[in-house]
Amino acid sequence: MNQFLAMGGYAVYVWPAYAVFLVVLLADALAPVLRRRRVLRELRGRLARQAARQQRHADTPTDA
Repeated sequence: MNQFLAMGGYAVYVWPAYAVFLVVLLADALAPVLRRRRVLRELRGRLARQAARQQRHADTPTDA
């Protein structure tokens, strides 16, 4: 097992490469989830502002 983990003397290069690969893979998997949450939060805010604006206009008396 030690021989495998030593990677023939190249462990210093191989294991960090695996670590970087896993970090990039996790970031690639999480990015769409985080982006979706952000977009949904922004859309909810826009809809709330739009509904409040429409409510203000509906409550405003019109002079005829």
